[in-house]
Amino acid sequence: MSETMVPRVHLGDAVESFVDWVTVAGASFFTAVKDGLLAVYDVLDTALAAPPAWAIILVIAALAWFAKGWLLALGSAVGLAVISAVDQWDNAMDTLALVILASGIALLIAIPLGIWAARNRKVSRVVRPVLDFMQTMPAFVYLIPTVVIFLTGVVPGLVATIIFALAPGVRFTELGIRQVDSEVVEAGHAFGATEGRILRQIQLPLALPTIMAGVNQVIMLSLSMVVIAGLTGAAGLGREVVSALQRVNVSLGFEAGLAVVILAMILDRTTAALSDRAPVAKALKAA
Repeated sequence: MSETMVPRVHLGDAVESFVDWVTVAGASFFTAVKDGLLAVYDVLDTALAAPPAWAIILVIAALAWFAKGWLLALGSAVGLAVISAVDQWDNAMDTLALVILASGIALLIAIPLGIWAARNRKVSRVVRPVLDFMQTMPAFVYLIPTVVIFLTGVVPGLVATIIFALAPGVRFTELGIRQVDSEVVEAGHAFGATEGRILRQIQLPLALPTIMAGVNQVIMLSLSMVVIAGLTGAAGLGREVVSALQRVNVSLGFEAGLAVVILAMILDRTTAALSDRAPVAKALKAA
């Protein structure tokens, strides 16, 4: 063994012991969280998988039409029809349910935290290194403690996805609020507006395009992580990709991968188009 200048620090063992302790001490809490997440996921999955494929295609195409126009609606409809044609519809709906749930929970945490960080520099100084750690940690590492705590299935993949996708939502929300012109905020104070009213009627509307960019990034990261979560046994396209890799099945791998790409393009274009519909974004474009 080669000698080192510093003694061996068994940091990993300490983290493992901590995770084991948390797993035992919070067993009832984690069981309740698991049951709650599974219940919500089952509702979403049923809502997407139970109707006929053409009905879901029409709904998503209508949303794309509202967001951007007929070209995005047509492209979305054709892409979803391709997913159905390669027999990946059920898996795609499982994945979409996971993405919607993970993104929704991540945003419910990220946006308030980003607002808090934007309005309190002490909070921002604490949150930033944590976000740096979350963004640079390899995605596969998040699967290890979640599998230990929640075992296999949908929930560990879902929790790992929420943790992985959280950071850009916080960062973009804080950035958007901090970029609001201070003179506009001061004008609100001059007219006697409360801090809450300034946040609701001045800062959030002006920061909305930036916040929506964060929403887009959260959704994209959720989709990428949900595929990785197939390693935990989560249903959907990720499990198909893992199965194709294990069996060296090029055909299945290509079809499942194509379905992921189509979903990613639809979600990316639609959320980006929705952010362009914000009044501030329209005003900036007109200017």
